[in-house]
Amino acid sequence: MKDKLIIFDTTLRDGEQSPGASMTRDEKVRIGKALERMKVDVIEAGFPAASQGDFEAVQAVANAIKESTVCGLARALDKDIDRAGEALKGANSSRIHTFIATSPIHMKMKLRMEPEQVIEYAVRAVKRARQYTDNVEFSPEDAGRSEEDFLCQILEAVIDAGATTLNIPDTVGYSVPGQFGETIANLINRIPNSDKAIFSVHCHNDLGLAVANSLSAVLNGARQVECTINGLGERAGNASLEEVVMAVRTRQDVFSCQTGLDTREILTCSKLVSSITGFPVQPNKAIVGANAFAHESGIHQDGVLKNPETYEIMKAEDVGWSANRMVLGKHSGRNAFKSRMTELGHEFSSEEELNETFYCFKQLADKKHEIFDEDLQALISETSSFSEEEHIKLIALKVCSETGEMPRSTVTIRISDQELTGSAEGSGAVDASLKAIESLVESKATLELYSVNSLTNGTDAQGEVTVRLEKVGRIVNGQGADTDIVIASAKAYINALSKLQSPDQRKHPQQGDV
Repeated sequence: MKDKLIIFDTTLRDGEQSPGASMTRDEKVRIGKALERMKVDVIEAGFPAASQGDFEAVQAVANAIKESTVCGLARALDKDIDRAGEALKGANSSRIHTFIATSPIHMKMKLRMEPEQVIEYAVRAVKRARQYTDNVEFSPEDAGRSEEDFLCQILEAVIDAGATTLNIPDTVGYSVPGQFGETIANLINRIPNSDKAIFSVHCHNDLGLAVANSLSAVLNGARQVECTINGLGERAGNASLEEVVMAVRTRQDVFSCQTGLDTREILTCSKLVSSITGFPVQPNKAIVGANAFAHESGIHQDGVLKNPETYEIMKAEDVGWSANRMVLGKHSGRNAFKSRMTELGHEFSSEEELNETFYCFKQLADKKHEIFDEDLQALISETSSFSEEEHIKLIALKVCSETGEMPRSTVTIRISDQELTGSAEGSGAVDASLKAIESLVESKATLELYSVNSLTNGTDAQGEVTVRLEKVGRIVNGQGADTDIVIASAKAYINALSKLQSPDQRKHPQQGDV
């Protein structure tokens, strides 16, 4: 039998550290359950010591997940490890992932420690983590720029201390495939007790090589890959889960290992993460992009019609691009709606939630003829965000826009129990509407991003709008969807404003990251 390649997903932790991609506790649970349905082995739920909000989110994921292992990240500090251990108490299977920097520049400039001190901290951290779980992972941060002799020394010591997984991170995306794979092979061969731990990799995509580096490591003995859905993550992102998994599955002639993932859940999970974070998937993105299995060239089309294998190395159905999609409409009943929502991974917590979402579905169905999965995902995100944190609600919006005249918008919103109406002019209907809302809320936030994405085809398609606001160093994303792009924009802006007013002030300690 081939070796098992463990898939460690860090969408909820490293993925969330993309500016504006912060997720609420309930959103993390939704994504966690989607990853569990995909049979991801390990779900890194967050950084419990970062804030009370992050602690509660990790705790909620740990309590909700039954099959996958739930992991919490911790610096090599007693308080971090204790916090992680407490957050993971309710997990059926838990892991603590602790780390400390090992590159000369990090040890000297950031930690201000001698190498011997770093080893001492690492060993103590692993031993403390073992008090909470026998599943402990250790990462030497910035391993890609660390000295190999020192890596061998510290990794041997943490294995003796009880670490069961050794994760080698290319923290700054500096490595190239040949060199990185050779490093993994050298570590496995040189460390005397390497057979007592699983070697893992965590690669960043600064040079566009995260997946290539990860696969090179697998070819050289790594048996865990840390990755994220859609390659989400800090700076240029992380290794893309869907690309790593499908490369190993497609090229079984090259890889002597295999994953246990249900790849048919990949597309659904990709769309869920995109919807929640507001980060759209580019059309030509491998595996999950809209054009990933599209053929326009006449030569390609002719070949595919004769035999799909002429130009397709994977089956679209294997990653969730199923032609057996149920299209809902205004005549669809509650059972059909609930059934499709369940297939998309959303379970209603109460009859009240089902009724509210079904009402919104019927309103949408009156506006457009056919409702697709993308519309339903947007509907789930919208109704979930309203119930969790929508302190401000859009009541009415009226726009006057004509050639040669300055567009003017009048908006009515409800803040708590008070209805307010305001008007403003702008360079366009959207600009005028957002200015009218701001005149009422007076948030003084800076608009960092405004993005529009069409969910489906056709002139009646819903437009999904993402806005990113920044205020006093805090960055939030807001999403809104509607067949009217001006209303979608107002919803997104209000959603972001509500998040800014939320008491959840989660921020990630940036002095250390794998």
